[in-house]
Amino acid sequence: MKKILVAAICCAITMHTWAQATYTLEQLLDSARSHNNALRKGQLDIEAAQEQRKEAFTKFFPMVSATGAWFNANKGMAEMEVVPSQYINPELGMALAQQLPPEMLASLSNPMSFSMMKNGVIASVSATQPVFAGGQIVNGNRLAKVGEEVSRLQLQLAENEVETTAEQYFWQLVTLEEKRRTIATVETMLNDIHKDVNMAVKAGLTLRNDLLQVQLRQNEVESQKVKLNNGMALVRLLLAQYCGLNDTTFTLTYNSELASPLMMKCDHQQALQSTPEYQLLDKQVEATKLQKKMAIGENMPSVAVGAGYNYHNLMGSDLSFAMVFATVSVPISGWWGGSHAIKRKKIAYQQALDQREDNAQLLTIRMQKAWNDVEEAYQQIGIADRSIEQAEENLRINRLSYQSGTITMSDLLQAQLLYQQALDKRTDAFADYQNKLLAYKHAVGK
Repeated sequence: MKKILVAAICCAITMHTWAQATYTLEQLLDSARSHNNALRKGQLDIEAAQEQRKEAFTKFFPMVSATGAWFNANKGMAEMEVVPSQYINPELGMALAQQLPPEMLASLSNPMSFSMMKNGVIASVSATQPVFAGGQIVNGNRLAKVGEEVSRLQLQLAENEVETTAEQYFWQLVTLEEKRRTIATVETMLNDIHKDVNMAVKAGLTLRNDLLQVQLRQNEVESQKVKLNNGMALVRLLLAQYCGLNDTTFTLTYNSELASPLMMKCDHQQALQSTPEYQLLDKQVEATKLQKKMAIGENMPSVAVGAGYNYHNLMGSDLSFAMVFATVSVPISGWWGGSHAIKRKKIAYQQALDQREDNAQLLTIRMQKAWNDVEEAYQQIGIADRSIEQAEENLRINRLSYQSGTITMSDLLQAQLLYQQALDKRTDAFADYQNKLLAYKHAVGK
């Protein structure tokens, strides 16, 4: 029965190990991109900008409209009274007097009422093609295209933010896991020291105070371990939530090889053009220039031609006809306010040019600072590697010295603490180097 129980436990442990997912940094970045609300919103912004560009393109085509109306009034819309005798000259009057009966001839002096268009039907279809609109249609389409490109660049910046956050969580968790391995190494080391000191105390070769110092150090390491485990659990939750993972029982894998940062360095002036921040500044300049042209176009004459087909039944009979037409619209009084609008757009265009120039310098400075941070982080790793070698040798010497009775237990534990701190600094330096590399890649538009 015990054998069956042990086998079942071993099987459960093995299945649990197999069930744990292993993720690389790229896999987590892909998952973060696909589960981020800001990126989904950015994609929808691009789709909206595409629809706006398509809407602007329709302005090149004729505008077709159809109109229909039916009415029935309580009286005719055109009413008048006519006295026929007023419109008969003497010669015609003499001729009518010879031909018409006297009573009919007398009725010509009485007023007669007429009423027209009491009800009717009107329908028309027309197509109007703009011939010249001051460049508003062309520039409007260009402006819509600029808006779409701006949406894409903003999405790229949002992706950079998502990658930065996800990678920071990744390396933070890697750092905590490495520190946990360091604590495990320290625990083994302290257990060995505790075993040796305990045997020495029992043999009467050293004081019990040395054993108490070792135990206090073990308690301190145990406290660090508890805090470390809590921190790891929290970072796991944050990373899983940010990347859309359903489970926090995953492992991370990464390349621990340290490549020279010189492979990443590039010419900052050339890289400036490819950064999304600079491209956004370019688009802002382009947009303000087009807006200036559109303001000029709004105050220029517009010409259009068209054709239409019309039908009406206003006089009790059907009548239809076709026609062609041309229209010219000149904003005469609009130039009063329009001239000020054009000047305002010119000022906005100059401001965009100045802002691009100023921010380009700031972006170049940011690139240089990011590269300085990369070099500094890389050098810190080299310093940390030398510190580990020195701390390890110092610990070895102190342990031999303690065994020979030339130093105290406090000196030995201090050497052990320096060794642990050296390992932790190397771990922190490696994670910081990875984060600085990512910041530099984003700064130069990679």
